[in-house]
Amino acid sequence: MPELPEVETIKNALELLLVGRTFSAVRIIDERPVQRLSPDEFCSGLVGRKITGISRRGKYLIIGLSDGSNLIIHLRMTGALLWNPAEEEPFTRVEFFFDGGGRLIYTDVRRFGAMYLVADPKEVVGKLGIEPLSRGFTRRALADMLKPHSLPVKSSLLNQEHIAGIGNMYADEALFAAKIHPQQPADSLATTQINSLHQAIKNVLKKGIKNQGASVRNYRGPDGSKGRAHEEFCVAHREGHPCPVCGSPVKRIVVGQRGTYYCARCQRLK
Repeated sequence: MPELPEVETIKNALELLLVGRTFSAVRIIDERPVQRLSPDEFCSGLVGRKITGISRRGKYLIIGLSDGSNLIIHLRMTGALLWNPAEEEPFTRVEFFFDGGGRLIYTDVRRFGAMYLVADPKEVVGKLGIEPLSRGFTRRALADMLKPHSLPVKSSLLNQEHIAGIGNMYADEALFAAKIHPQQPADSLATTQINSLHQAIKNVLKKGIKNQGASVRNYRGPDGSKGRAHEEFCVAHREGHPCPVCGSPVKRIVVGQRGTYYCARCQRLK
């Protein structure tokens, strides 16, 4: 699933391509991604509107339009937005056309993605938690989020109402960097562990953005290129590989129904 670094990478690329351009047509091949509106309402709400800005909230893209409405896109597990692809994509669900030429396609193998056209973004993203790269994400904010919960710390990190944008891969990487076992109860973390985790979260997300996201499976940027972040992962998706710190084989367990990768020697359960 595209997580914060992947969606931020897509946002940065689309800003350069689309801000100031106007939707000239929309073609819905599969209406499943369109939420709350009929396909006709969705198309008529976009055609003729200019894109005034693109932002990100958690794992959501928010595309501001000239009439004050917002196109919000969540790529879910296998969604991708591709600009003028050289070849036809077999799983194209929606096509967006723009003045002066140019086509943005939404492709999604598993059809879990969603699109909303709303007046207020809070209708869709209002319940999301703090942005982990914002000024408001302090050590105290992280401590206040973790302390009331006895569930595994990894599950708490994946709760989008706690922190917006962290997904499976980057949670594993942050916990490894902080030397915290993914099953350790959130409310049992010492202050030193919380401080380490706070810094680790910011570091792994910034590194993921710098490397244009992780292409473990389906993720591609709008130009079709793959990210490089996965090439530098320490534990995520590296079961059986040696830990880069101690050499022990990386293990895989399930935490909160999510595949979880960690080093049993570096991340001891306390």
